[in-house]
Amino acid sequence: MLKEQEPEHKPRIKPIIEAADNLSLGISMVVAVAIGVGIGMFLKSWTEEVWTLWIGVFIGVGAAILNVYKAYSKQHKEMLELAKEPRYAIKKQLQDDEDDEDIDYKDY
Repeated sequence: MLKEQEPEHKPRIKPIIEAADNLSLGISMVVAVAIGVGIGMFLKSWTEEVWTLWIGVFIGVGAAILNVYKAYSKQHKEMLELAKEPRYAIKKQLQDDEDDEDIDYKDY
């Protein structure tokens, strides 16, 4: 007798983790700017100069930009690793194909 194959169960937690990772980028940007403003307000009260508030704001915005860059670098690295897998290597398939005239490269 053949054993009936059970349908594959995809892990439920993986989409939640990916969504939380994407959500954490937005939250980290807001938190970085808020901490920077807090630093600026502390500098303003400490030095009694208004322009020192802007130092904290620029620190917060710089930290937010750094967070976005790190997230981009991580995603870019993952996509390069994914491109190395044979099933996604469409460029290699196109180079190996003998009928290059029949292929419309705009579709890829």
